[in-house]
Amino acid sequence: MELAKKPAPFLFLKNSPMAVQHFLTLKDLAPPDIIKIVERASELKRDEILSPTLSGRTLALLFDKSSTRTRVAFEVAMTKLGGSTLFLSRQDSQIGRGEPVEDSARVLSRMVDCIAIRTFEHQDVEKFAAYSSVPVINALTDSFHPCQLLADMQTYFEYRGSITGKTVAWIGDGNNMCQSYLNAATVFDFQLNIACPNGYQPDFQLVADNKSHVKVCDTPAEAVTGANLVVTDVWASMGKEHEQKHRIACFKPYQVNQELMSIAHPEALFMHCLPAHRGEEVTDEVLESEQSVIWDEAENRMHSQRALLEFLYLTSRSA
Repeated sequence: MELAKKPAPFLFLKNSPMAVQHFLTLKDLAPPDIIKIVERASELKRDEILSPTLSGRTLALLFDKSSTRTRVAFEVAMTKLGGSTLFLSRQDSQIGRGEPVEDSARVLSRMVDCIAIRTFEHQDVEKFAAYSSVPVINALTDSFHPCQLLADMQTYFEYRGSITGKTVAWIGDGNNMCQSYLNAATVFDFQLNIACPNGYQPDFQLVADNKSHVKVCDTPAEAVTGANLVVTDVWASMGKEHEQKHRIACFKPYQVNQELMSIAHPEALFMHCLPAHRGEEVTDEVLESEQSVIWDEAENRMHSQRALLEFLYLTSRSA
């Protein structure tokens, strides 16, 4: 009797010389492909399509940081694609006991079909991807959060159409979200105005790399004036909680409130990747306003990550 065959992995042959398509930043894919993913996400959402594209496939979630939206979005996305997920925290894996990242990458990528990593140092994700024989997705690092940008762009498209040529204002910490918006400005061809307190600006080289689409502003008001989209995030990201009290004093003038939103474009939207510290980086009035699209933005994490997983699978099949 012939034994049932295990579904072929993304690359079909272990140690295949073919390149693996990873998603560590928005710059890892060509702009037309990024736009295709965003459009597909809206299509999947609108038509409530249940497509078993990844039937029999497994996504490993390696998370060093806590998560609500990212973990749930990936798990539900894989379910809707007919696949399954395997969750490992640092305490559950040998990485937490000192196993080299490259060793874990080579072992896990022989057992699963895709790996999403949520950790601190971006270089750890880059190293893992370098030794993985299956696609690796950056589910958040201290430097970038590209999956959130897919959801943000999907949300803007659904409310206002193309963001090309529009103006986005980033207010607050020059963190991983801000740096992902820097990449997005070039990929989606919009103007990004950034207002951060001194000492909390995004990476200088990243600003320089995207300088044709970026303006560093002296004040939040300068950044927001006429903006079509206003975005902020918590003042102390994960791993920076010990700086919270000090940051509150520095960031207080950078709160997004109704007065600040009033100088944006009359049809401006407000976004926040959540969770929000209400009354700190943003007021309740703005979060609950008609301009706020944070709940659609959160839901779209699942739709956009589903479209991303599907894209990486189909890309690898055609390689």
